[in-house]
Parts: sequence; structure tokens; C-alpha cells
Amino acid sequence: MIPDKETKIEKDDSQEGKYGSFAMFDIAHFLNRTLKNWYWFVIMFIIGYAISWVYTKYYAQNVYASSLSLSVSNNTASYFTPNQSINFIWGQGGNQDGIYLKKMLLSRSHNEFLVEELGLYVNYSTKGAIKSTYLDKDDVPVLVQVDTKHLQQVEYPITLVPKGRNQFEVILPDDGHSTNLYSYETEGFTIIQPYDKPEKKIITIGEWFTTPNLRFKLLKNPVTPKLDLQNVIVKLSTVNQAVNEIVSTISIDFDKEINSIMIITKKGYNLNGTVNFLNKSVNQLQKKRQADKLIVDKNTNAYLQENLDKIRKKLDSSAYVLNYMKSTEKLYDIKDRDEKSLNNIKELESKKADIESKISSLNQIRRMLASQNFDKMISTTAAGFQDGMFTATVSELKDLYLKRREMALIYKPNSEPMVEINKLIMDAYTNSNGILGSYYSGYLEEIGKIKTKVGEMNSDLNSYPEKERKYLDAEREYNLVEATYNSLLSRQNETQLKIIGNQSDINVIDPAKNIGQSAIGPNIKAVKAGIIGGLLILPLLFILIGELLDNKIRNIKELLNATRIPLLGVIGNNTNETMLTVLDQPKSSVSEAFRGIRANMRFLSGNDAGSKVILVTSSIGGEGKTYVSINLASVLGLSDKKTILLGMDLRKPKIFGDFRIDNKYGISNYLTGEVEMNQIINKTKIPNLDVATSGPIPPNPSELLMSERNISFIQDLKGLYDFIIIDSPPVGLVADSYELMKYSDTNIYVVRHEYTEKYMLKMITEKYHNAETGNLGLVYNDYNTKQGYGYGYGYGYGYGYGYGYFDEDKNYKEPLLIRIRNKVQEIFNKK
Repeated sequence: MIPDKETKIEKDDSQEGKYGSFAMFDIAHFLNRTLKNWYWFVIMFIIGYAISWVYTKYYAQNVYASSLSLSVSNNTASYFTPNQSINFIWGQGGNQDGIYLKKMLLSRSHNEFLVEELGLYVNYSTKGAIKSTYLDKDDVPVLVQVDTKHLQQVEYPITLVPKGRNQFEVILPDDGHSTNLYSYETEGFTIIQPYDKPEKKIITIGEWFTTPNLRFKLLKNPVTPKLDLQNVIVKLSTVNQAVNEIVSTISIDFDKEINSIMIITKKGYNLNGTVNFLNKSVNQLQKKRQADKLIVDKNTNAYLQENLDKIRKKLDSSAYVLNYMKSTEKLYDIKDRDEKSLNNIKELESKKADIESKISSLNQIRRMLASQNFDKMISTTAAGFQDGMFTATVSELKDLYLKRREMALIYKPNSEPMVEINKLIMDAYTNSNGILGSYYSGYLEEIGKIKTKVGEMNSDLNSYPEKERKYLDAEREYNLVEATYNSLLSRQNETQLKIIGNQSDINVIDPAKNIGQSAIGPNIKAVKAGIIGGLLILPLLFILIGELLDNKIRNIKELLNATRIPLLGVIGNNTNETMLTVLDQPKSSVSEAFRGIRANMRFLSGNDAGSKVILVTSSIGGEGKTYVSINLASVLGLSDKKTILLGMDLRKPKIFGDFRIDNKYGISNYLTGEVEMNQIINKTKIPNLDVATSGPIPPNPSELLMSERNISFIQDLKGLYDFIIIDSPPVGLVADSYELMKYSDTNIYVVRHEYTEKYMLKMITEKYHNAETGNLGLVYNDYNTKQGYGYGYGYGYGYGYGYGYFDEDKNYKEPLLIRIRNKVQEIFNKK
């Protein structure tokens, strides 16, 4: 909207704060900019697709997985193989066996044994023209046997090339041989003296290859490999590296329906390698479980036998006393004997003897626990109970003691790691003792109850004569010892049966097998999507960053909303070689835009009566201020209005070049009094247009422009001309134009598309809305019509190409999207 001169823009406090404020992010321009750069997305897509294809074809290593399922039977009694239902692990019972087995399979000790036993610190691979492939032992023609007593260099590629007749050439890298070598005996590194690079050599199977950093020999593989390999690359790793790599690729789950079934999965780059490892790992676990169970059962049998020997002596002594009384006292039977009470007492005392035997075993377990003598521990069944929590805590305590011994070689006694592990040991010891204490208290409570009942029954026997009471006491003593003996004998028989029938409680249901399983990774689709998506994001990210950092004016609608200053017209891109567009291309759309500006200026300055002083300025140089001044003056001159163009940008004179005028004398000379007014006014090709150039650059341009002589100069010109166009200095650099605006009737502020910074408009906007500057209008310059980014503001016809109306229309070509739209409309309109 172009307001009338008298129109006042009302504003409240909320509006005032918005003047001069632009949006930080222009979504429309961002989308337009993205569409303009569509070819970058196509390029990135092609590059991404090519990279992902090459990666998946030549570099991606397939990952395979094999599984083994086993069941855990509930028939064990060992601190090393806890005996309880696996359901406790999932909150359904009170057993720790499953979690123990899981920890065992993932433990360092178990996997370290496998690494050393199977030589898994020797890694095999082969390399083609581009891609390397990992191999299993069954895939290579020869196996490498490492001399573990010799120092070896790890992570050092050794290439074996077949030469026929059981010979292989050993090729080592040109560089990389190290003096820091690894010992498989101590599992540590040692520094040796520098040595020359080892040379390649051809060796025969069975022959040792020895260098300062390596010692190994080749053994013929008992398994005939299916692959014909051109080379085999061998790399040694440390035991710790091999163990960590294995543990990281194993996962253990429990069957959802039958919780006693474990499913073990191993991932790896070679399917045969995962299969062989799983089967050998579980086979070793079965053997260890059997051995662990035998240790505890044998300890229990020996302990029970020792106690049986002691009880047997007591039993013989009691039998002798009882027989003596029978033979000397002739007490075979007692008249009026209360058999019911005596049987009850016998039963209670037998029960008491059994409990006391269990307490004795319990004390033995306590002593072994306190002395850390785990190898002599007996089964809790000897103490009359089975508790998975106790066996699990004992197993944990045993591992903690072993770990503390290892840490003691590295850390000081009072160091934080040692303090922490001592705390863990104390907690485990307290827990295990607490569990034993609860059983101990229970046994004592039962004995107390038995003693109470026996005491009550003994009162009935006080009526017997002394001689008969002695016989009854001897008989009761014999029965008590006999009951203890029988209890121990029964437990020993049970333990011996376990030893005789000892079998692993681990039963393999489905062994691991190579049935041609397909690779589980990498996810080719995800890799392709990731690579292509990542590259597609790059141009989008650059455009977004550029948009956020870009502070230039690009949107006419946003410009008007932020400044609330009237728009006089939009000037298109100047394709003319000079700034005299109106003169050289009078039928162009740009020339018509200047005519539109001429028509719109009357809304700012009111009626046409009297001369008009029009001041043209901008924020900084380069925004087209002089270009607008020249062509606006040309339009007014061609419309039979006597017009003069004043070059008052004394610091940077420009006008004289396009009009081919000598700038020897100009306004600066006149203002200093060197020449008269008629000496600086120059005629142009347009009869009604005169030009007064700036003249030589003076040392004090601001003082000259603000001088009384300059004000009088403008007043004198008003009597001679209908329009006075002042090409003034940019207001963003100097304040001269603000002072000249006091004497102008219309002020034009030039904003250049994609050149003027948004923050530069804040000052002129504030002055306009504070009524410090009146009759102000904007001219939007250098707008590129091909961008299609004007929101329908057609002031001055500055960007209406394509309708055969202007000279440019003969070279106009519709944008691709417009052509597609028109083609679609043409197809659907055909009925």
C-alpha cells in the first residue's frame, strides 16, 4: 500500500518493538534455495550409492552366528556348580544355577583356558585384490604352532604363500617390526634390543621359522580345506585380546517356556569358527562341571568317613556297657515298662542325634570358609540343607579371593581398588555366614524343643528303681549313638552313589552346526541408507547453515512487514552495459519500473504544485542508489519535466562517467566558491535533463553539504527546475543524507536484493516511525525474476517477464517447474 502524504501510521507499544525486526529463518527462501541446488542432492545420491556399493561389494565383512542349546539338570551339589532350580533367576524360585553357568561361560578363566588350549590367539585371514576375508582353522592348508616360550610380536601380519611340495614362503612387512614383544608364559610385554628387519624365507612344513620377534612352525592341517587359497595371513594377538574379543561376541539367553534350557549364540566373521568354538566351549564346561562335582563329593565322603570312624568307637563302647549290664545285672526286661514313652524318647533322641550331626557338618563348613580352604569344602547336604544362595556366595567369595591375589601384584594394600575388593569380600563373607547362621539357629531351636519334650517324658521314668533306670540310660545312650551312626552312614552312601554315578548335569540338546546359515550382518540396506542419507544431509546442512548465517534482504513481503515503509517500486536486474537503462532500453521492463516509481512518488509528496526535491539514498555503497537516481531523473526528463540530477555524494563521485561529462568542476567547486552555478550545470542527450556532477573530492564533504551555500543552491534550483534529484551519500556510512532530508520533498531509500543487510534498515526504520524522516519510500533494486520470489508485489512492473510486453520477452524462457505445470494443464484440458 502507498499511503497518502497526510496519512499517519498509528502504532502502539507492541508494534513499535517490531519495527526493523526480521525473522531469523525464512522457511520459504530456504525451500527455494534447496530447490535451486537440486543438482547437489543428485550428485550426493550418486556418490553415496557408489560408495555404498563399493563398500558392500569389496569391504564389508559378513558376520555369521551359530547357536547351541543345552539343558541344566537339577542334580548337582557343589559350590562350583550351584544346585537349585534355574527359575530363581527370573523371579520364579530360589536357584542360582543358571546365572552361575552363564557367568562361567562368559568368565575369563573359562575362555582363557579355551584360548590357550585351542590356540585362538592365532588368527587367520586371506586377502584378494581388494577385500580381506577371515578364515577358520578348517579353511587353511597349514596351522601355525607358536613357540610360547619365545617372545613374539603381536598384531604383526605374517603372509604365507604356497610354493608347492609342502613349502611356504614367509613374507613379513617392510616395516613395523617392534622391540616390544609379548610373552605367552607371563602374558606381559618385554623390551628387547633393536634388530634388523627380518627377511622373507621359504620353509617346509614342520620347520621352525625363527627371528628376534617371531618363532613358529607350520603343521599340516588334519582337515582338508575346501578353499584353494593364494595366501594366508596370520596375526598373533595377546591372550587378553583374544579373551575379550570372544566374550564380546557371545550372548546367552534362557528359553521362555522351559527356563532350564539355555541358548548360547556366538557371532563371528567365519561360520565354521563360531560352530567349532561353541561345541568345544560347552564340551570343556561339561568336563569342568564333572570335575568340580567330584571334588566336593569326595571331600564330603572323606569327612563322613572320618566321623563314622569316631562314632563307631562310641557305638562299640555303648554296646559294651549295655551288654555288661545285661550280663551282670541280668536286666533283659523291666516289669511294667512304658514302651510307648520309651519309643517316643528314642525317636526324639535319634532326631536330636541327627541334628547334632548336621550341626557338626555345619561347623566344618564354617571352619573351611573362615580359613579360605575352598578345596576342602564339603557339600551342604552333609549339613542337611541345600541352599543355592549360599553356594553362589561361596563361589563368588572364591572368585573374589583369587582376584584379590592377582590385584595384590599390581596395587598397594591401601589403594582404592584393594579397599574396594576387600569390601566386596567382607560383604560376601558376611552374607555366607549369615545364611549358615540362620540354619544354625534353626537347628538349635529344634534341639531345644526336643530337649523339652524329652525332659517331660523323663519325669515318668523317675518311678523306676535306680538299677532299672541305669539300664534304661545305657540303652538310650546306645540308641542315640546308633542313630547318629546310621544318619552318617546314610549320607555317606548317598554321597558314594553320586561319585559312582557322576555325570555332567549339562546335556546338549542341539549342538552348533554349519547348515549354511546366511550372514546376519552387516545390514546392507541400513548401510546404504546411512551412507546415502548422510551425504544427502551434507548439502542440506550447508544450505541451512548458510541460511542461518545469511542476513541479506531477499523477501519483499518480509521487508515491508518489518519496516512498515511504503514500497514505491521493484527494479529488475540491469542487463544494460551502462546505468542509462531508460535511455538505452526505453521499452524494457526496468524502464517501465522507473516510470511506475515516478507515478507512485506523487502519493508521498502530495499534489504536483511547485518544484519537487527528491533525495535518493541507501544504507551503503553498491546498492544502486546512483543507478536509481540517474534513471529516475531520465524518466522525469523524458516526461517533459525540467529536471536536474545533483551528484552530492562528494566522497565517491559516479554520475559523470555514464553521461560522459568532465568532472573537473562540480558541486564541490561551487560550494567552495571557485566557480559559478552555470559552470557546473551540464546538458545531456535529454533536452529537459541537466546534470551537476560532484566535482573533485573535497577534504570536508560534510561541512560543504551542510553549508548555507548548499541550501541556497538547492533553493535557487527550485526556481529553475520542476524536479531536483539528489544522489546523496549512503546513510549507513555518514549522516549527511539525514540533514539533506530536511530540505527534500520526497526521500527514496534504495534496498538491493540479496545485498542489503537486514540490520542496516533498523536506523532508517526507527527514524521514519519516530517522524524524524518524512515522505519516505523504498525502492527494491536488482530483483532477479528467475527466482520467482516476490509474493505478488508487482510495483513498477519490474519482474513481469514472459508476456510479450517488454524487450526482454523475446529471450525469456519459462522455468522448468512452470513448463511442467503448463504441460500437465494442457493434458488435462484436452477433453
